[in-house]
Amino acid sequence: QIYVGGKPFHGKGVNWNPVPRGGKHPHNVSFASFVEEDAALMQRAGINVLRTYEPLNDTKVLDVLWAHGIQVISTVWAKADKTMDYVARQVTMVKDHPAILMWSVGNEWNYNGCYMGLPYWKCLAAVRKVAKLVKSLDSAHLVATVYGELPKPHEMNALSDIDVWGINYYNELTFSDLFDRWEAMTTTPMFLGEYGADAYDFINRRLDEGAQAHATSVLTQQIVDHAAVSGGVCSGGLIFELTDEWWKDGNGSPDVHDVGGVAPGGGPHPDRVFNEEWWGLLEVDRTPRPAYHAYAAIGLPSATAQAGAAAVAGAGAERLSCTAGGCTRLPPPCHNPTECARAAAASRPATASGANASALPPQRRLLL
Repeated sequence: QIYVGGKPFHGKGVNWNPVPRGGKHPHNVSFASFVEEDAALMQRAGINVLRTYEPLNDTKVLDVLWAHGIQVISTVWAKADKTMDYVARQVTMVKDHPAILMWSVGNEWNYNGCYMGLPYWKCLAAVRKVAKLVKSLDSAHLVATVYGELPKPHEMNALSDIDVWGINYYNELTFSDLFDRWEAMTTTPMFLGEYGADAYDFINRRLDEGAQAHATSVLTQQIVDHAAVSGGVCSGGLIFELTDEWWKDGNGSPDVHDVGGVAPGGGPHPDRVFNEEWWGLLEVDRTPRPAYHAYAAIGLPSATAQAGAAAVAGAGAERLSCTAGGCTRLPPPCHNPTECARAAAASRPATASGANASALPPQRRLLL
């Protein structure tokens, strides 16, 4: 398992790629523009870690996240056109900031050719080279790679400089035997780099926020049930994703919420279709979906205090989600679409950000 400051760590996380309406990745990713509002919303949901798809090298943004009890898995290299000098700059700029939890190299590189159409073996070699560089520059932080589904033993052996593996996994309402297979293969720590469901039903051509909330609740509870801090193998999970991204339909407009941005593969509940512009726990204007409240209702797996995050307290009538920034009372967990939709309707107006926000009640992706 992962230790932070000598204490076992379980990540209740989210993938964060804040692209505004009308913008596109990567040029319009704007951490600074959204961090105040987004950090408050993350804190209210009990989130203690996030992962970026571009390097987060702005110390002011990191300051805000740290103040809200949130640490960062910063992706310093994913696209093969980035040079080693570029990677070195990203690491050295912020490696001493307390909000940095670990570095990540690559995202589903076994699927996407390192976003440059490279052969698989070249991607593997590039990931190995970058990981070695990062470790030579910073021995204080772990280095992860994020892989599509489960790596093979020979891949793990080839990437011996990788300390932690992130697994992106989409299979309706279950992780199946993923955790058992991992335990049988290795003692290396792992976490879910991506999981979840989108809010659009492509088969029935309609919004289905209840199904998204249900999947969020069921899958997150499975991660908690297999937590390394409680004797399992999973060091946490980062749900995909915090907010909708409207740029992903290549035939649509980034100013319009399109339904044509469908990635290949199969997996998410209920339609097994990746509806790429509809994954947010929040809408693009930061309106919480039922899935946001479903995620907030699932606590951390242990009452043991963790670095950067304290565990959930009060498993009975009162549920608390606590981070370094304080504790928030959570609603009861929702376990079906009707419950989740009702909880969302009851608390939808509570969308304030800033200093008062914490006081309010509460397999496969190729396009990024």
